[in-house]
Amino acid sequence: MKRILFSFMMVFAMTLMNAQDINDALRYSQDGIFGTARYQAMSGAFGALGGDISAISTNPAGSSVFLKSEGAATLALNDKENSTTFLNNNQKSVETDGNLGQAGAVFVIKNRNEESDWKKFTIGLNYNAAKNYDNEIFVNGTGNNSLANFFVNQANGVSLDLLELQNNETISSLYSFLGNTEGTTAQNAFLGYQGFIFDPVNPTNSNNTAYSSNVANGPVQQEYLFLSEGVNSKLTINLSTQFTDNFYFGINLNSHVIDYDQSTLIRERNSNTGSTISRIGFENNLSVLGSGFSAQIGAIGKFNNLRVGLTFDTPTWYQISEETSQRLSSTRLEDNENILTIVDPNIINIFEDYYLRTPGNLSASAGYVFSNKGLISIDYSYKDYGNIEFDTEFNDNVFNNQNTQINNNLQGASTIKIGGEYRVKNFSLRGGFRYEESPYANEDIMSSLSGFSLGLGYNWGRYNIDASYARAEQDKLESVSGLTTPIKVNTIYSNAALTFGFKF
Repeated sequence: MKRILFSFMMVFAMTLMNAQDINDALRYSQDGIFGTARYQAMSGAFGALGGDISAISTNPAGSSVFLKSEGAATLALNDKENSTTFLNNNQKSVETDGNLGQAGAVFVIKNRNEESDWKKFTIGLNYNAAKNYDNEIFVNGTGNNSLANFFVNQANGVSLDLLELQNNETISSLYSFLGNTEGTTAQNAFLGYQGFIFDPVNPTNSNNTAYSSNVANGPVQQEYLFLSEGVNSKLTINLSTQFTDNFYFGINLNSHVIDYDQSTLIRERNSNTGSTISRIGFENNLSVLGSGFSAQIGAIGKFNNLRVGLTFDTPTWYQISEETSQRLSSTRLEDNENILTIVDPNIINIFEDYYLRTPGNLSASAGYVFSNKGLISIDYSYKDYGNIEFDTEFNDNVFNNQNTQINNNLQGASTIKIGGEYRVKNFSLRGGFRYEESPYANEDIMSSLSGFSLGLGYNWGRYNIDASYARAEQDKLESVSGLTTPIKVNTIYSNAALTFGFKF
């Protein structure tokens, strides 16, 4: 009776379990190249150049390169094409969406004292979509390892009395109780037991902790669907100044917002002799909200036609909240009839907020301006992903395992970006290249990313319009709970952007 009462009291309380892993750490630690079309067309190689609103996200000193106050807004079209291999079967899926990629302005305040070495001050405000999370992956194939084995492994070691409903208990109340007291593993075991996917080895012993699968050995047909959506956005307040004719200094204060939703579905069927379970469906949903803060300091030096830049990005400190829900269905053979069982607790697991520190970044840049004809620029940056760290407010040991895994598997990674622009009267032609080293020490898990970009623009003096196209490619191995075979994923990222800019 105490267990029943406790369950109902804790349905709406925070669960004590944690499910964060290295995938979450990387998801919120990696940024794409998003911003104005000019910025994207040159692959973001603006650390030594400035003079573009999105360039202040690379080097905050870049805003004081502006001669006049300017504003810009960008519409973006993002596309992810995933080519997957799973159990020797190939699939392809495409996810396309449009959004507001950037909006901001820089206000130039010139010093009226012409004898002062401080020539001007600038204030900037810019919104940037730092990472787009919209994605879709679908795979299917035939293997020999059933999803039922996942549930058996989750159940082994869990006492049978925790998985059986007692008087006046419901699926919802016991599922909630297990989440608050035992964690995710026990909840998974409970779903599997209530879905008849496995049976206890000793069903008459309430202390039984060993279980056997109701899916017999043999081939199983499996399908996996992954859907995600959301954005990691950044709002930047920028302050910058020009000292003499040659030096620019700046600082950014950044507010970050994470809005991420993910749904996965594993479906399996078999017709093996001896199986009492012929179909399994397992659905998991995740919803994430987070907020964070970071800062940047930067400088640019101008020496005739040569420009050099240096930027330091602090780590980003996030506070993140997560909610999950689960649902399981199964079809079993009983008395020569197929019986469908749906185990839907209709409970949202609310996790205790946790903290995430993403790594800082150090960048050095150089650019050369060919009078009024054009320019070329190169940026180099280094970020140590092994410094990512999870934490909580009250228990420093909760994430020891995850932090050790991050430290052992992730590494420092370099990024190189090269961009160029050629001007013909009012027209500008642009291009770029970028290479990002894998954050994994083992590149079989995630390869390095490489890509190129193209663009053009037209300037009317007070107004300008720019367009760009960027493409990048990367290979990954996706490991999914419930599937013993990892999924090989080749992803092609494509992005088109259109920017309207104006001086005021």
